[in-house]
Amino acid sequence: MQKPKNKKINSNLYLRLLSYTFQHKLIFIASIIAMAMFAVTDTAFAALIKPLLDGSFVSKDPETIRLFPFVLIALFLIRSISGFVSTYGIAYVGRSVIMKIRQEMFDKLVHMPTKTYDFASSGELLSKLTYDTEQVAEAATKAITVLVRDGLTVIGLLGLMFYQSFILSIGLIVIGPVIAIFVKFMSVRFRDTSKHIQKSMGFITNVVEELIAGHRVVKIFGGEHSEKKSFNYVNVNNRDRHMKLALIQGISIPLVQFIVALFLAGVIYFVTSDEYLEVISVGTFMSFITAMILIFAPIKRLAEINVVLQRGLAASESIFELLDSKSESDVIINKDNKKFNKEFSSINFNKINFSYYDNNDLVLENISFSIPKGSTCAIVGKSGSGKSTLVNLLPRFYEIKNGDITIDLENINTFSLSELRGMIAYVGQDLTLFNDSIRNNIAYGSLENKSLDDIVAAAKSANADKFINDYTDGYETFVGDNGVLLSGGQRQRIAIARAILKDAPILLLDEATSSLDSESEKLIQTALAELQKNRTTIVIAHRLSTIENADLIIVLDKGKIIEKGKHEELINLKGLYANLHKIQFPASE
Repeated sequence: MQKPKNKKINSNLYLRLLSYTFQHKLIFIASIIAMAMFAVTDTAFAALIKPLLDGSFVSKDPETIRLFPFVLIALFLIRSISGFVSTYGIAYVGRSVIMKIRQEMFDKLVHMPTKTYDFASSGELLSKLTYDTEQVAEAATKAITVLVRDGLTVIGLLGLMFYQSFILSIGLIVIGPVIAIFVKFMSVRFRDTSKHIQKSMGFITNVVEELIAGHRVVKIFGGEHSEKKSFNYVNVNNRDRHMKLALIQGISIPLVQFIVALFLAGVIYFVTSDEYLEVISVGTFMSFITAMILIFAPIKRLAEINVVLQRGLAASESIFELLDSKSESDVIINKDNKKFNKEFSSINFNKINFSYYDNNDLVLENISFSIPKGSTCAIVGKSGSGKSTLVNLLPRFYEIKNGDITIDLENINTFSLSELRGMIAYVGQDLTLFNDSIRNNIAYGSLENKSLDDIVAAAKSANADKFINDYTDGYETFVGDNGVLLSGGQRQRIAIARAILKDAPILLLDEATSSLDSESEKLIQTALAELQKNRTTIVIAHRLSTIENADLIIVLDKGKIIEKGKHEELINLKGLYANLHKIQFPASE
C-alpha cells in the first residue's frame, strides 16, 4: 500500500513544481523546443555518417563530398543557437520559480503564528529558505535540461539505431527495463538521503546562528570548546550524509555505465563477425557505432541527474510543507471586518484558560478582570507566573482556547489582525531593532510615513534625542544587527520611542524600563505618565517602583490571579505583592 502512496506524492510534487514553471510558459516552451533541436543535431550527425562514408569514400560521389561541410556547419550552428536558447531560457525559468517560491516562503514566515516560531528551529527555517530552494533550483534547471535534452537525444539515437539495424538494437529491449528498474530502486535511496542532508544543513545553520547571537555569553562563560564540539558534531554528520549520497551515486552511475558498455561490446563483437560483415555497409556500421558512442554520454548524464532530481524533490517536499502550514487566523468569528472603536469603555479578560500545548498543562487559569479605558493596569508576579503570556493574548500572538477577551462587548476575534494590532503599541522584553537607521527603526512599518518632526518628538519623549544627536549621522545612524552598536539603555529608548510614535489607544509595556539606568528611568517614567493619559496601558515590570501609581495591579502566581487592587491596598493585604515589595525595598518596611 505504501508504493502507490509514494507514487501519488511524487506526481503531486511534479505537478506542483510544473505549475510554477507554467507561469513562464512561453519561455519554457521555447526552451523545450530549443532542447529538442539540440537533440536532433546529435542524431543528425550520426545519421550523416552513412551517406558520407558510403557516398564519398565508397561510391566516390562528388556531390556528397561537396555538400557535407555545409551540412556540418549548419548542424553546429543550429546546435550552438539552440544550446544557448535552451540554457539561458531554462535558467531564467528556474531562477524565476525559485524567486517566486522564496517570496511565498517569506510571506508565509511573516504570517506564521507566534506559537509555530516558539517550537520551530530558526536554523531549520533558514535552511529551507536558502539551501532547500537551491536544490529545487538545480532540479528545475539542470535536471530539466538533462531530462529533456539528453532524453530526446537518447530517443533520437535509439530510433536511428533501430532504423539502421533492428537486429543489433534488439539488446536494448533487454537492458532498457533493467536500467529503469535499477534507477527506480536507487531513486528511493537518493530521496531519503537527501532529506537527511537537508536536516543536517538546518542543524549547521542553527548552531552557527546561536553562536553569532550569543557570542558574548560564549566568550564570558568559556563556551568556545562546547560550541566547537557542537559544530563539529553537526558538521561531521553533514559530511557523513553527503558521503552516503556519494556512495550511492558512486555505485549506481558506474553500474549503469557498465550495463551499457556490455551491450556496446556485444554489438561490436556481433558486427565484426564474418556473417554480419557481408550484409552491412561500412556507412551503416560506422553510423551505428557513432550513435552508440554518442548515446553513452547522455545516458551517463541521465543516470547522474537522478541524484539532482531526487534531491530537488525532497527539498520541494520540505518547502511545500512550510507553504502549506497554518498561517495566523485573521477574523475568526465575524467576516464583516469590524472597525475598532477608539472610544471603547473597557478591556475585559473573561475566564481565560491557556496552554501552549494541546493538553491540560495550563499556563493561565480562570483569568478574569477588566481595565477601564484610560487607566493603567500593572501585572506583577514571580518569574514564570504567566505575565508575558497574558499580555501576548491581547494582540492575538496566541489564540485563546477557553474564555475570551472583549473590548466593550466585542470579542477581539471579530477584528482583523491588522485592525486590532493597529490600535496597540508594544515594547517587549526581547527588544528588536533592525539593521537600519535610527530614524527607520523608530518609524518602522506602518509608521514609515511619519515626518521627521514627529520622530524627533517621540525620541525626545523617550529621552533618546540627546544621545541620537551625539552621533555624527544623527537619526540616519545605522544601529547594526539588532542594535548591536547601541547600549542596552539606548536600544530600550529607541523601542519606547517607536511605541510613543505609534500613538495607539492601547499601550503594552512588557519590562519596558528594565534596561534603563536610574536617571533615564526617571525621565522615561515622566514621559510615560504623560503618554498614558487618556490611554489604556498594561505594564509588566519586576521593579515595583515603576507601577506604584497604577490604577489596577494584578498579581499572578502559577498562572492564577491571587491578588488585585491598588498599591496601598495590596501592601495592606500583606500577601505576595507585599512580600515582593519588601524584598525590593527592605528599608521602607
